[in-house]
Amino acid sequence: LLFVDEVHRFNKAQQDGLLPHVEDGRVVLVGATTENPSFALNGALLSRCQVLVLNRLDDAAFDAMIARAEAFEGQSLKMDDEAKQTMKAMADGDGRYLLNMVETVLAQQAHQADQDAEILTPERLTQVLSQRAAAFDKSGDQHYNLMSALHKSLRSSDADAALYWLARMLVGGEDPRYILRRLARFASEDIGLAEPEALSHAIAAWHSYERLGTPEGELALAALVLYLATAPKSNAVYTAFKAAMAAARETGSLMPPKHILNAPTGLMKDLGYGQGYVYDHDTADGFSGQNCFPDAMPRQAFYQPVERGFERDIKKRLDYWAKKRDAIKTS
Repeated sequence: LLFVDEVHRFNKAQQDGLLPHVEDGRVVLVGATTENPSFALNGALLSRCQVLVLNRLDDAAFDAMIARAEAFEGQSLKMDDEAKQTMKAMADGDGRYLLNMVETVLAQQAHQADQDAEILTPERLTQVLSQRAAAFDKSGDQHYNLMSALHKSLRSSDADAALYWLARMLVGGEDPRYILRRLARFASEDIGLAEPEALSHAIAAWHSYERLGTPEGELALAALVLYLATAPKSNAVYTAFKAAMAAARETGSLMPPKHILNAPTGLMKDLGYGQGYVYDHDTADGFSGQNCFPDAMPRQAFYQPVERGFERDIKKRLDYWAKKRDAIKTS
């Protein structure tokens, strides 16, 4: 039985070195890691393992640990129920940290053996113990978890939850520039043209933070998060772009139709470049309806605006032009 603590610290070669011994059954490997195994372990090693997720401890588990510690030390914690609840909250799901606090409190009680030990209140407890910082690893799994929580809260238009996850990231020491970069992406991906000013607001908040820094510039992040959370949502631009990229890969090197090609040389004119092109501004409605897709490619409708925000107006325009285009075809 081979137990490897912090197995994610093994590099690729070291992890590969375990493979043959795991495969032939020479060892039963147990690896412990605080990172996401999908990112921290080689795929070959991970495919031969069973992943067991150890969740943060709850109050019932904490109560059991405190009872065991008291039985082992032969004395009870002298604190009121509110102080005990405060201590469990400070542990923040970490059993090791809880036992460290229990040990500190019991040691103080032992030091006061000659006199009656005081009953600790939450206020007195915080004087004995240092406040535990919120768990956050800027380069680990928590980094991605909290960003995911912020992103999905924004998508759900839950302004208060989004503001909370932003605060959690900032308190944990996350780089505000990383948050701003992701928020700018959100403005394009999840809001798009439903609120065309969203991206401008994201860039403005980014510039504001670059000029002001921390902590003054963090208010711009808070304002941006609230703006994005309360803005109308649409991923129509994101979906349309993905569809267009897929079509571009599938159709290869189809030429544009000749009528929308420039003809700077005589040879190009002889080949028909530019022939039949209609200058849209010269038409009565400023719309020619001419085909701009390759001749061998059917017309596509990648962009499907939603009935929310500014995209309602865009949809009306596209529907109007579609009718005009159909009328021109049949005329």
